[in-house]
Amino acid sequence: MTFNQPFDSPFKITFTFKTLIDEIKSLAEVDKLYAERHEYLLNELEKNPNLGLALSDRLLSENDYFYKQLLSELFPPLLTNNEIKAVGIPFANFIYNPTKRFQKIIENAGEEFYLQISGFTAAQFYVLSCCVILDFYFGTPVKIDFPFIYDIPNKDGYLNHYRILTNADFIEIKTTETSKILTQEEIEELVDNFDNIDLWKEKFPPSSWELTGFGIVSMYDATSEIAVSNLKSQLIQAKDDYRNIKSDITNIFRSIFRLSDLEIGYTAINYKENKFEITPINTVIESKILSTIPKQFLSDKVHEALLQNAKDQRRYFSISDIDKVELQKTDAFIVSTFKNLGIKSAIFAPLYKDGKLLGIMELTSSKKVLNSINANKMDSVIIYIEDTINQLYENLENHVVALIQQEYTAIHPSVYWKFHDEAMKHINIANEHGDKSPYKSITFDNLIPFYGQSDVKNSSNERNQAIVKDIKNNLDILNNLLATLTSSEDLQPIFDKLTSKKNELKFGLKANTESEIQSFLQEQIYPTLNRLKFESLSNNQEITTYYKQLEKNSPLIYHYRKQFDDSISMINKELSNLLDKRQDEQQKRFPFYYERFKTDGVEHNFYMGPSIAPWLSFDNVYLKNLRLWQLRVMTESEIKFRELTKKLPMKLDITSLILVYSAPISIRFRMDEKRFDVDGSYNARYEMIKKRIDKSLIKNTTERLVQTGKLSVVFSQETEKYDYLRFIKILQNEGHLEDNIEIVDIEDLQGIAGLQAIRVGINYDPKPMQYEFYPEI
Repeated sequence: MTFNQPFDSPFKITFTFKTLIDEIKSLAEVDKLYAERHEYLLNELEKNPNLGLALSDRLLSENDYFYKQLLSELFPPLLTNNEIKAVGIPFANFIYNPTKRFQKIIENAGEEFYLQISGFTAAQFYVLSCCVILDFYFGTPVKIDFPFIYDIPNKDGYLNHYRILTNADFIEIKTTETSKILTQEEIEELVDNFDNIDLWKEKFPPSSWELTGFGIVSMYDATSEIAVSNLKSQLIQAKDDYRNIKSDITNIFRSIFRLSDLEIGYTAINYKENKFEITPINTVIESKILSTIPKQFLSDKVHEALLQNAKDQRRYFSISDIDKVELQKTDAFIVSTFKNLGIKSAIFAPLYKDGKLLGIMELTSSKKVLNSINANKMDSVIIYIEDTINQLYENLENHVVALIQQEYTAIHPSVYWKFHDEAMKHINIANEHGDKSPYKSITFDNLIPFYGQSDVKNSSNERNQAIVKDIKNNLDILNNLLATLTSSEDLQPIFDKLTSKKNELKFGLKANTESEIQSFLQEQIYPTLNRLKFESLSNNQEITTYYKQLEKNSPLIYHYRKQFDDSISMINKELSNLLDKRQDEQQKRFPFYYERFKTDGVEHNFYMGPSIAPWLSFDNVYLKNLRLWQLRVMTESEIKFRELTKKLPMKLDITSLILVYSAPISIRFRMDEKRFDVDGSYNARYEMIKKRIDKSLIKNTTERLVQTGKLSVVFSQETEKYDYLRFIKILQNEGHLEDNIEIVDIEDLQGIAGLQAIRVGINYDPKPMQYEFYPEI
């Protein structure tokens, strides 16, 4: 059977359903009910053994009904109108037995459409094919992160994007007479030379390996996601050459809005003179608003509404029915212009950059389809359009942004302005003197730090217990397995060693316990199992069942640890998302620097002070409100966690801690680590307290400060205590904290003395948390 491969390939393809047929036969032998359900298939296979051979066009055509019945378990008829799925061959543009939805998509693409994975060069295609061989045959894990995408037009005239997922369970890769068996040195050479296509073809000559079987190709509609990604790429690639940017953006917007006649325009605003105006940008993207209107014209109601909307920084202004507005005989010269252009509906999006109003992005259609609802699709792309328009005004901004990304990596929005200023100074010096000056260190002084953590209680012990349970479970299963196997050799020494290993676990988990168990299994147990599986069919089945329980790429069963890891992951995700969301809301009060870290729980650092936003007037009211806000978000995190415990695979608890530190400190951006750190030896005391406080004890006791169900607030000054007692009273009155309050002394830590803490119980009733701002606080 001939396959239409777009490029050269190391594969010779054999299309066959043999792997599936073998699987069905195997299941039928052990499951009578399964055999009865598949009686037709089994009878046909018995009558015609050739059905499992390599498929030709004739064999596939003559037995089409049989093969589609064969595939019915993989392609449920009830899902055929929902799933986008077909039998396919990896790296070949071939599909068979598509679902009805898949077939409809292909039909809507038109007769001349050719199904092909987009975005690959011939060299990339070849190397990725070779990587599959490295993974499947040589056992070299090569992670392939390239997105596989079909770009498929539809009958409405815009392009849909479908992300491709391939199930390779029924595919085998085999050697041929021309296959080269590579040494480890040759594999390492290939891994270090992805772009050397000649080297790859030398090690994997064309058609030197056999790919046999079939794959299952599934797709999902990722049109909006990929269109947005394409828009970002187009805007980044455009750089200084914007000649084709209008057509590129227009096609992408048509996919985002799924509208084939959508057009874009741009109108600049002179907000000082309160009017629209033509600018040099309109040589790239013309203005629909001003396309037939003189540069100077009398204001009308739509014009005034657009300007006012833009000035108020409202997001979008839309006219869903141009004809209706025009019939109302509104004083709207712009509406008349649009009607003359055949426009029936429009969306206007004001564009801002660094607080400066740039102009209005126009989306128009000859249909009455654009409105205030689908205008929100602009949310995912508006920021990139704003950046691009600003770049057209000032190309220097491109250089600044690139420099910041290169030298400082991703930074929090609250401090972006300072990096921007430093990058601009650096560029100006370089332009003036023709050389590069050293990068000035970036610091923020006189900041009040905030620290908090929601930490999984006894996480190290829980993790170790999970490991011990998995190892013990693994050894018990192996002991039972060996007891059921028939053997021509004496297995008693193996049983003795298993017993010895289980006895060692009674003394707890040592640093090398897990690695010793892995070595024991790989060097002594698994070689024995691999010999025994050849002694009988029942041995083979039992041993195969055992191997299926093992974690992929691991010699151990991974059950309780997976429960622990999944639980930690769920906790971190939920609490991080909550913290990110709440801090984003709070930034609107007064900017503060924010960072968080995922460990076995979530830690956060905030820094607030006038140097974060020197163009704003700072007041201690903002500081006190942020303290109250932190208390709220930590309480809400506890409540969120309590709700989450019902879904966790493993029961875990968290403890919550806030550190109050009123002495101003400085933070400096460390170029080597691309992150902020406290600056100076005096400020380092704050970091010492942070690292040691969560393990602290209450003075003259063995009781840990942090306790499940309680929020602990650590402080060192009386004013801090009274402030937080007031904040806690507010949350008690709202019903979020219990009435019980403890004030305790903390055991002296190394180099740290005199700390106290407030502990208060959490009320886990799920009342809505109101993040109010108190000007009078």
